[in-house]
Amino acid sequence: MIVMRTVSKFLALFLALSIFAFGSTAGALAQGEKRLAFVIGNAAYPAGTLATPANDAGLIAQTLQAAGFDVVGARDVDQESLRGAYRDFLAKVTAAGPDAVVFVYLAGQGLQFEGENYFVPVDAQIANAADVPMAAVRVSDLTKPLAALPNKVNIVVLDAARPNSFAKSNQPLAGGLALVDPDPNMLVAFNAAPGTVAPEGKGSYGAYAQALAEMIRDGGLQLGDVFDRTRLRVNEVTDGAEVPWNASKITDPFVFFDRGPDAPAPQVSAAEVRTNRTKEIRDFDAHDAYIAALDRDTMRGYEDFIVAYPHDPMARRVRAILAARREAITWRQTWLRDTPEAYWSYLDRYPHGPHAWDARRRLEHFDAALEPPQGFAVYAYDVPPPPPEEIVYVDRPVLYFDDPEFGFDPPPPVAVIFLQPRPRDFIELPPPPPPIGVFLLPTPVFVPVPVWVNPPHDIFPPPNNVIFNNIHNTTIVNNTTINENQGGLTTGQKLTAGAVGIGAAALATKVALPAFLQKKEATLAKVNPGGLPSKLVKTGQQNGVAPLSKTLPADKLAGHALPGADGKTLPLVNGKPVLNGQNVANDKSGKLLHKRGVADAATTANGAAPMTNGQGKSGKLRKLPAGATASAGNGQNTQLKLKTNNPSVLNGPVAANGKLKKFHGQGVGGSDTTNGAANGQGKSPKFHKPPANGGPAGDKVSNSNPHRQLKLQDKPKVQVLSKPQKPQFQAQTHVQRQPQPQQKPQREAGKKPPCGHPNEPACRK
Repeated sequence: MIVMRTVSKFLALFLALSIFAFGSTAGALAQGEKRLAFVIGNAAYPAGTLATPANDAGLIAQTLQAAGFDVVGARDVDQESLRGAYRDFLAKVTAAGPDAVVFVYLAGQGLQFEGENYFVPVDAQIANAADVPMAAVRVSDLTKPLAALPNKVNIVVLDAARPNSFAKSNQPLAGGLALVDPDPNMLVAFNAAPGTVAPEGKGSYGAYAQALAEMIRDGGLQLGDVFDRTRLRVNEVTDGAEVPWNASKITDPFVFFDRGPDAPAPQVSAAEVRTNRTKEIRDFDAHDAYIAALDRDTMRGYEDFIVAYPHDPMARRVRAILAARREAITWRQTWLRDTPEAYWSYLDRYPHGPHAWDARRRLEHFDAALEPPQGFAVYAYDVPPPPPEEIVYVDRPVLYFDDPEFGFDPPPPVAVIFLQPRPRDFIELPPPPPPIGVFLLPTPVFVPVPVWVNPPHDIFPPPNNVIFNNIHNTTIVNNTTINENQGGLTTGQKLTAGAVGIGAAALATKVALPAFLQKKEATLAKVNPGGLPSKLVKTGQQNGVAPLSKTLPADKLAGHALPGADGKTLPLVNGKPVLNGQNVANDKSGKLLHKRGVADAATTANGAAPMTNGQGKSGKLRKLPAGATASAGNGQNTQLKLKTNNPSVLNGPVAANGKLKKFHGQGVGGSDTTNGAANGQGKSPKFHKPPANGGPAGDKVSNSNPHRQLKLQDKPKVQVLSKPQKPQFQAQTHVQRQPQPQQKPQREAGKKPPCGHPNEPACRK
């Protein structure tokens, strides 16, 4: 009995522990892996706007959204905004708990100063080297707090190794970025190898951001493979001018996307990757040996290539890569040692090297001799001194791999055993439309992820992420994130009409601003009662940014047919307003005009009114062929029927013979047969025939008059003048006005009302 009770208690305890363990596991699985990203693109520097960083940041942000990251980001931020936004992001990462995956991407201008890397905000004023620590943000100030958190993976990408336009003096800064050692569980990547810079791109996006976005989308690639293949792709598309670099201390496996079971076999198999990285360099042919050395990106790999193929055209290029890497390692060890002897040792090896002035500045700090003295204790480096043939490449502040002085041959094409061919979608990415709000990142046209590629099933879905929920659906994503910036309406029209405000645009792009910048944006916006910010940042049109369209496209006019410019009210028909795009009964003029080549056949009685862009510029007037308009119904044309049923529509005087006089309607389109243009004040318009060319009024129509002349005859015709030289239209903001009640004409005492008037017989033909 006692034994049975003991067994029962043991089973009960075991069951309770099992339930608790299952519940904990289920809770962990339910929560999933949280992914967070911080993306910045700085381009609008006082010394000159950079071509691609803002677009690059938008592309990377969008790609990370598809991979399940909760992304916050901004463009063109000053130092205060950058630091405040990053503090908000760190708080968000802390709240995410342990095992979060964090991605930080900084595109813009980077500098190195005395062993530290700096990211330059757009308000930086750097006249000399000593200004760098105060005017720029030290990258280690961003990475150290991140490394202190219990995150699973930290990825820090600096797309910032660019030609330096700051602090140009006789004591120059070293070019590019300084070699760093990543913290545990962190990967650090540069767009260009330490001590080198990337050339300015000629397209809408930088080569590095475009290649990185391509590789992130390739399902099943481990994190290291993503950046290794990015290096191969960038070196290929830049003809060797750019050699990216990365270093990692991440031990846990990580993929951005999974590859589904129905996926085709990868073009570069895992077995080929292992073989390429273990096979001796000398066992490849010369072309593949260069790619293999670049794929490994190690000192030994480059040295093995030079030993195996010393006279190959790629040998000189490899020596330059090796020289830059050797110098970067030497300086890193010198800076870590931080003694006069270490700096003298560096100057002994590289008296005119990239970091020569950094070494002298540190020696000045120690109050030591600025040149190596006789008989000092030489520091023992881990790398041997540079051979004489390497000195030419590092005897300068910065190394350009495309420097014409070196005359390097372009590298060979990358074989399929190393890298799959470039996807067609990434060969030429279209530029994004310019962002419409302060700090907002551009939103590129979305490139769908292959159907066999999906985010890992165990990640925590980001909130309200349209892209993550539709990674295979280009139509939904682009309609949601792109069309808010297109569709033919200008920014001013959208904001005024309430279609898209700054906050709504940020929501549409799905790249939210950090909380700090949301508050700052609200302070800067100062929205007026009409909904327009009183002061917006003047960004101008960046290189590689698609311009906003000026007018509605032709295929969009059907739903927005206006009788005249500026969105003025429609005429009344039988006492009721005609709705936008609605045809007047029995009116065949639209069909006839369509056959004659009018761009917008959907506009019938309303006519193709000249469209304006809402900014005071008139759209182009299309010349229509003259011809008789088809009569309607009982033989009366549309104009006469409208006149009969509602005389106040045309409001034109009647001649003694009972026929309508000619009239001139300002703002009426070329195919308009009714007066659809109000005067903007809700009053019934009056038409007067202006004198032609300043002469007396007559029947002859002046070709110099920018307004359109319409003449109603027994056989009505539509006549449009040739396009004036400079038509002047005072376009107002596009606002649909409510129809105003028409005023009945006042009959003069003792005068018989004209035919067609209420209670009077209809006019004869």
